[in-house]
Amino acid sequence: MIRHCVFARFRADVTEEARNGIYAELESLREVVPGFLAMSAGPNISPEGLHKGFTEGFVIDFADETARDTYLVHPAHQAAGGRLVAALDGGIDGLIVFDIAV
Repeated sequence: MIRHCVFARFRADVTEEARNGIYAELESLREVVPGFLAMSAGPNISPEGLHKGFTEGFVIDFADETARDTYLVHPAHQAAGGRLVAALDGGIDGLIVFDIAV
């Protein structure tokens, strides 16, 4: 299984409703990408203070690398990803993506 971890630093003017809309758009790909198993999203709740300004994030579990790779090139992912980057402080610099095998 591949766990796709994404951490975001949204601009201050991006509402919770807008962030939730982006997350919902990404999660809707579960219906069209075989092997997209689950997604969780939300604000950082760690008490450690080590988030370095990345205040929100989401994780998506994929059955394997093929499912993850199918998701990455899917046009709906490209569109939602573009909206995500446009909502971030610093654009692409407001994003960290990290995949791990679980």
